[in-house]
Amino acid sequence: MESYLNENFGDVKAKNSSDEALQRWRKLCWLVKNRKRRFRFTANLSKRVEAEAIRRSNQEKLRVAVLVSKAALQFIHCLNLSSDYVVPKEVEEAGFQICADELGSIVEGHDVKKLKIHGEVEGIAEKLSTSINDGISTSEDLVNGRKEIYGINKFTESPPRGFLVFVWEALQDMTLMILGVCALVSLIVGIAMEGWPKGSHDGLGIVASILLVVFVTATSDYKQSLQFKDLDREKKKITVQVTRNAVRQKISIYDLLPGDIVHLFIGDQVPADGLFVSGFSVLINESSLTGESEPVNVNAANPFLLSGTKVQDGSCKMLVTTVGMRTQWGKLMATLSEGGDDETPLQVKLNGVATIIGKIGLFFAVVTFAVLVQGLCNRKLREGTHWIWSGDDAREMLEFFAVAVTIVVVAVPEGLPLAVTLSLAFAMKKMMNDKALVRNLAACETMGSSTTICSDKTGTLTTNHMTVVKACVSGETREVGSSESTTSFGSAIPDLAKSVLLESIFNNTGGEVVFNEEKKVQILGTPTETALLEFGLLLGGDSRQKQEKSKIVKVEPFNSTKKRMGVVIELPNGGFRAHCKGASEIVLAACDKVIDSNGVVVPLDKASINHLNDIIERFAGESLRTLCLAYLEIGNEYSDESPIPSEGYTCIGIVGIKDPVRPGVKESVAICRSAGIVVRMVTGDNLTTAKAIARECGILTDDGIAIEGPAFREKSEEELQELIPKIQVMARSSPLDKHALVKHLRTTFQEVVAVTGDGTNDAPALHEADIGLAMGIAGTEVAKESADVIILDDNFSTIVTVAKWGRSVYINIQKFVQFQLTVNVVALIVNFSSACLTGNAPLTAVQLLWVNMIMDTLGALALATEPPNDDLMKRSPVGRKGNFISNVMWRNILGQSLYQFVVIWYLQTRGKAVFRLDGPDSDLILNTLIFNSFVFCQILLCVADNEPLLFLQVFNEISSREMEKINVFKGILKNYVFVCVLACTALFQIIIVEFLGTFANTTPLSLQQWFVSVFFGFLGMPIAAALKMIPVVSN
Repeated sequence: MESYLNENFGDVKAKNSSDEALQRWRKLCWLVKNRKRRFRFTANLSKRVEAEAIRRSNQEKLRVAVLVSKAALQFIHCLNLSSDYVVPKEVEEAGFQICADELGSIVEGHDVKKLKIHGEVEGIAEKLSTSINDGISTSEDLVNGRKEIYGINKFTESPPRGFLVFVWEALQDMTLMILGVCALVSLIVGIAMEGWPKGSHDGLGIVASILLVVFVTATSDYKQSLQFKDLDREKKKITVQVTRNAVRQKISIYDLLPGDIVHLFIGDQVPADGLFVSGFSVLINESSLTGESEPVNVNAANPFLLSGTKVQDGSCKMLVTTVGMRTQWGKLMATLSEGGDDETPLQVKLNGVATIIGKIGLFFAVVTFAVLVQGLCNRKLREGTHWIWSGDDAREMLEFFAVAVTIVVVAVPEGLPLAVTLSLAFAMKKMMNDKALVRNLAACETMGSSTTICSDKTGTLTTNHMTVVKACVSGETREVGSSESTTSFGSAIPDLAKSVLLESIFNNTGGEVVFNEEKKVQILGTPTETALLEFGLLLGGDSRQKQEKSKIVKVEPFNSTKKRMGVVIELPNGGFRAHCKGASEIVLAACDKVIDSNGVVVPLDKASINHLNDIIERFAGESLRTLCLAYLEIGNEYSDESPIPSEGYTCIGIVGIKDPVRPGVKESVAICRSAGIVVRMVTGDNLTTAKAIARECGILTDDGIAIEGPAFREKSEEELQELIPKIQVMARSSPLDKHALVKHLRTTFQEVVAVTGDGTNDAPALHEADIGLAMGIAGTEVAKESADVIILDDNFSTIVTVAKWGRSVYINIQKFVQFQLTVNVVALIVNFSSACLTGNAPLTAVQLLWVNMIMDTLGALALATEPPNDDLMKRSPVGRKGNFISNVMWRNILGQSLYQFVVIWYLQTRGKAVFRLDGPDSDLILNTLIFNSFVFCQILLCVADNEPLLFLQVFNEISSREMEKINVFKGILKNYVFVCVLACTALFQIIIVEFLGTFANTTPLSLQQWFVSVFFGFLGMPIAAALKMIPVVSN
């Protein structure tokens, strides 16, 4: 079966599957009882085609708009521009001078002419009643006025589906429809033959069973939909920095209004359509909107920013002009959201299992119906009544047909693929409580198979709360961890060094010192920038004064390829100065001068270089992140078109930043090791720092290798084959190094790789990995969008929790498959063999519908929601090549099926003699006993793994809780869902047998008969325990 599944249903991957692969498995699943329900959680490929058409349309529109705007620029300065635009009355009354449609046409159409007519960006800001420096006023009346005129920044979503919609979808089951017709015919024939109410019992019993199945199914599906709705809401929680009322603050992108001043940084997603106000080196990736991979330069000459695009480089201020469904991104998102997520490999594989079993079940149903009809015909031939057919004969034929249809209902395990969704929904909800937000459904199951984790250092293994604790400036090296020690350090260094150091800190930064609403100082930016700015303030620096004294001419933001950032400023007395900071050894290599202890700039000789390198090594050996700061006098001639110089700098000093290891990381790494998961640290930090942190975390062992990115790049394929399995630390790595490592691990070594990332440049590695894990706090929007799971607290221990939940999902679905296949095998064989050998089926349509509900909906609820336990992290990972239906499962399925079949067959052949049953009701009592035993076997098999027939299923359910361990009761009370499902199943079984006999073809049983039913079910548990002691070859 596994090879068939891999061949026909194995093309669908955990992510990035082709549309052809998604289309192919759908065509193979032709035997489906309810298409609406089966394919509810699969991608809507037609909607995706629509979304792609919108993208192509956008691409063409923007291409034309850009060409037109370029042509317009050539004539615009020669023309006397005039406007025939008339401000709508309601807009003017609200205090604005431009309407939403006019704003939309300017930005979306890249209309340079209209922009010029309205007075450029400043004119648009004035007409929007906003300030480029202070932002909008947040008084309630003005905010409501903006919302009324311009709308809100939210996209149209499909309304949530009510409970009755799920009831209607559950009724679309073809087999239930056929049974409904059978029930109607049975009612008509029964009432005509026996009158009301006696003749209606069989028909009403089937109707009641159908309604029960429909409502239980609809309730389960409705709850799942609510869980997914909650998770979708969490995925959309994105914040941006804005200036309102002259105060910088973070708000949700859904609270943005036209007129807002938004601050964008590298890795951010543009949250609405707008205009560039000011900034440096801004590159925008518009591929998500237009499909164009080439980034676009955005500046004063091309100021148009479109919602949904990404900031690939640089930083800027943006004036919001158009929001929500007025943007092209809003229209695209409305279509994309209807496209849905890709189905997961397990969903597809279980659809394959359902198809195979369905075909077998259909064959058995047809043969069973044929054998039962033949038996009836033979009997009538013997009696000589074959030419005389009565209403009773018609009812009997109808009952045979209903049994055959019900065998198909039971045989086609519609619940298998949906159990995956149920388990994933349950796990995703619980993982959310454990600070992990799952963006890609398949990530839950894939994480359970992971064999290696490539983790960042900063913020994942460490706390990401950084402070400058040591500094070396002008030969003065001191600890500066407190306010007093920093002040003392500032007094000890020369004035020139201090002045240029503060100038570098406050100008060459991606952070900002602002005042919050309480007028208190607040530092915004990354933890590294925050630490440096705080150090500058403790030295007595004034950020605003330093920034106002000089004008920033050019900025090159930090990225993980260059390992440094730079800025050029125009000095108040004329001339230009460049500042550079970044990885210590890289920036120091660009220096040829240094400020000495007297404040004099002197050449950087070999002794000074060795001294500074020793300082770097010493800081790094103490697990400190080291940064070097330097400057360069450029002279009087510099153009912002020129690149920032890369050498000839004067070293200002070196700082050591402390970022402590997170509590619990060492223990989490040890758990991973015991689970067979290799943890590797991939960082941009200095090799010495990386090794010190890795040893502290327990990642770097005596037989492991620590290597730098440049050295890794130079290795040949043969060397990498030998080297990669031993690599535990990669320092000074670039995004391409991380991507190369991940690719080799996945393709050459067939590892299932999880990768963490937070920066824009991490996107390729996150995309390449089997599971991309983005940081929720430090991560950019680009990284989060490329990731499958967002770690909300940036904590490595949370990654281990995700792995545990992933294993739990995988094992839970295996349990449910084992449970359902056992029920399928027994139900099919019992009814088929009984029909062939005795001429009647022991289980009626109503009884089979009840069994179907136990194994389909209630079984999924009981087994697919089992929470993880610590023992899961003591077994080896499944890896890439593990079979889903394992040899252990086949052993348990065949063993339990054989036991249950023997029990049922014994009761059928010897039951009357054993229980001394005679009289007209003997067959009814025996069939009730068989039905009861079967159900309880499954209930206990679900705990061990599978109910003598219903009691066989009850105990079967208990046995299914563990596939390999003998003690199936451990932790059973912690899963209240499981206990509730078992209790309800047993209670309803008692009600069906004792009180609903007229409708369910049962009769009340004696205490002795109840005891035997439960005993047969319970006996399945020691049988299951004995089966687990039989060794099988692992696959």
